[in-house]
Amino acid sequence: MDGTKIKKILSSVRDGSVSIEEALNNLKHLPYEDISFAKVDHHRHLRQGIPEVILAQGKKTGDVVSIAKSMYKRSRRFLITRSTEKIYNSLKIKGAVFHPVSGMISIGEKRKKSGNILVLSAGTSDIPTAEEAALTASFLGSRVKTVYDVGVAGLHRLMDNSTHIREARVIIVAAGMEGALPSVVGGMTDRPIIALPTSIGYGTSLGGLTALFAMLNSCVPGIAVMNIDNGFGAGCLAHKINIPRE
Repeated sequence: MDGTKIKKILSSVRDGSVSIEEALNNLKHLPYEDISFAKVDHHRHLRQGIPEVILAQGKKTGDVVSIAKSMYKRSRRFLITRSTEKIYNSLKIKGAVFHPVSGMISIGEKRKKSGNILVLSAGTSDIPTAEEAALTASFLGSRVKTVYDVGVAGLHRLMDNSTHIREARVIIVAAGMEGALPSVVGGMTDRPIIALPTSIGYGTSLGGLTALFAMLNSCVPGIAVMNIDNGFGAGCLAHKINIPRE
């Protein structure tokens, strides 16, 4: 539940269209709802500007479904990361969408988009992580443009998209292998860069550590670096930069 909905409830109490008892029933699960195995944080959007998002990885299918239904009942929206088609089929919630590339499930995405986030991926193998970032930011209400497969092995592909780089308010750059692309992009623009290392690469990529270290040691100042494969975190940070709260 976000601030807009709470203001609407309070306004309805003030004008008499909603009773105090009805309002209390709508607000009774703030700050969280205890469903025995989990405590669903319905209050998080008010505190952080980002609602609680369900990480499906490591959870039982039934538990993910129960948490999602709790969220949907209160806010009519949820976002699930690291999910599966099995979980999607078990939800049985009309309107929910499964995004197979990123492994995300969403419903209630904000329709009004603002700002301009650009998500770049070095290679096609980096797309799942880039998509996690893009879908997260879009779900939260940011306008997102994606440009994929523009790595340093063919810089002409990146230069062909220089207009998108100039127009972006913030740029997420997902790259595995040697992780060089964020530094290249950072040298082309004054926009905030969020470097997103992926676990893609051969032997000495060390599951993304090489890309992570390269991004942390970039000679371009002011680049923020996310954890390996943390597209969700990158999407949240980009959204907060793109749409700062008053």
